[in-house]
Amino acid sequence: MKKNGGEEAKVERKTVEKNRRMHMKSLCCKLATLIPKEENKSSRDVYNPSDHLDQAASYIKKLNERVEKLKQKKIAAMKTQGLDKDINGAKMKDLSLPVIEVRELDSVLEVVVVSKLNKPFMFHQVVAVLEEEGALILNASFSVVGDKIFHTFHSQAVGSRSGLEASSLSERIRELVL
Repeated sequence: MKKNGGEEAKVERKTVEKNRRMHMKSLCCKLATLIPKEENKSSRDVYNPSDHLDQAASYIKKLNERVEKLKQKKIAAMKTQGLDKDINGAKMKDLSLPVIEVRELDSVLEVVVVSKLNKPFMFHQVVAVLEEEGALILNASFSVVGDKIFHTFHSQAVGSRSGLEASSLSERIRELVL
């Protein structure tokens, strides 16, 4: 009776081991398909899992080096634009916030306001200023990125006025935001 139980356990272990090997082989094949063709140096049609693992490891190392180079390039580009970051890239140096840009194009006016998250202003107040200056709001939106709020207003001159005064608008909005 013990002989039968021992043989069944041996057959079961062989089956488990066979399934494990088949699973590992399928995972290695899947890994091999993820390696780009130019990285896959195996010219042979023979399946060799250790070659695939070596190629995958070297490819991952190349990708890591590329990521580091791109991070350095990004930091250098941000420094040239005055957007220095700390080493972890977590905190941007404050520009002289708030930033207010008023752009005119014929009768269309675009107002962009960038302010700090901890010093918000009322969105509707800018809309009211634009309407008081004779603008019809076409589109208004805002988004929060990090610790900054980006507001964008698109408006058009309405009525008999030929255009909107960009400088007076800029000053009135600056008073609201500060």
